[in-house]
Amino acid sequence: MSALHLHCKTLFDSTSLSPRTQQTLVAEHGVLTYVGPTAQAPAPRAGDTRVDAGEHFVMPGLVDVHTHLAFGNAQSEEDIDIWTSDEFRALRGMFFAQHVLAAGVTSMVCPGDSGQLSISVRNAINAGLFDGPRVAASSRVITNRQSLNDWFPSRVGAPEYFTARLVTSRSEAIAEIRTQAKDGVDLIKIAMDGTHRRPDGSIVAAFTADETREMVDEAHRLGCKVATHAYGREAVLYAAKAGVDLVFHAFYMDDDCIEALLQAGSILAPTMTFPQNTVDFCQPHDPAISTGYAAYCARTLEVGSAVLKRAKAAGIPFACGSDSGFAVTPYGEWHARELELLVKRLGFTPAEALFAATHVGARCMPKGDTLGTLEVGKQADFLVLDGSPLDDIRLLQDRSRFKAVYKAGQAVNLTRSPYNPKQVSDFNSLKWTDLYTRDRVTQLGKWTV
Repeated sequence: MSALHLHCKTLFDSTSLSPRTQQTLVAEHGVLTYVGPTAQAPAPRAGDTRVDAGEHFVMPGLVDVHTHLAFGNAQSEEDIDIWTSDEFRALRGMFFAQHVLAAGVTSMVCPGDSGQLSISVRNAINAGLFDGPRVAASSRVITNRQSLNDWFPSRVGAPEYFTARLVTSRSEAIAEIRTQAKDGVDLIKIAMDGTHRRPDGSIVAAFTADETREMVDEAHRLGCKVATHAYGREAVLYAAKAGVDLVFHAFYMDDDCIEALLQAGSILAPTMTFPQNTVDFCQPHDPAISTGYAAYCARTLEVGSAVLKRAKAAGIPFACGSDSGFAVTPYGEWHARELELLVKRLGFTPAEALFAATHVGARCMPKGDTLGTLEVGKQADFLVLDGSPLDDIRLLQDRSRFKAVYKAGQAVNLTRSPYNPKQVSDFNSLKWTDLYTRDRVTQLGKWTV
């Protein structure tokens, strides 16, 4: 196989926060064999591919640590859990994985899934059957009463097609972890809390500290990383003390949680993109407005930003996640917005945000020590951009600025296939979003006495 020689004026290799100039990358068999000054680069051999990136900015591919391939750009929980089969979800997930890759995300974590969906997508991509990002696969979220995912009414129960696994005892939780490990997951996700609050407003953790520790210990014993959904203080504290690898959200944690996260070495991925998009994009007729959910997202962001700033100052490593897979965070659209929010809300420099979205995020991936930076021996996953995100971090959200995306030294097709959302998701039976009383239709000018 011929080698790739890419010359660039500006390289951000993510080994530090400083870019380098007049650099050359050489990749053979998908792995970087030279990264350094162009003047000292090995001469191309006959048959090698030479690419001159000119003035363009080169950086590692993005790592999105929070993408839900099972969700299909869902408008509701029912859309996620009721209207599609696991088989259709897998085919749809493979399709959307290609949209994710075309957005510059060369590696992604799928935390919480449908059956063996992301396992199958990962394996199909690794086998070369389809193009797509590198995938850290999981299975159904381990959930309990008071967990985020336990949203079905008790009279309905938790059906088999549910994107979570409801466990009601320690033995059930351990058995599920062992089953998922047997099936080949890279990651176990635990829903540590949800919307249940005590009278004082504190969010109730769904598992005790001992239960959490037992689950995390077993997952680690079996070679799996552990991620957790945790908004509240109690959930974050229990997760950190149990040694969870990746904590999502943590908007309502406190300084004790920060100290526990530091001691555990946990990575924090606040995933602000989902609530920020909900605040910024929802229209008056969206239920998120009428139910007050958008206002709750706004309050959560304000409260969370203060404590997340303290977490950054304390030295907790941050990664970037978008929560893609919902209608407000469609695949291929908002994966880089988290970097903007790290800068605008939490005071990251653009370089620190790039570091979070590459170097730190790679630690959540299988074989993460081969990803996230552009160094000899690492995978040749990188982006070629028209302009520098160090000058404007929002540039990564501009599709026209992507001149090339490389995965394993091969240029990716950036063309995205169009689709009709009404044929791939949006299967709800909802017919109306308003109550058409006589007063309401009169107000709308559609009826008179």
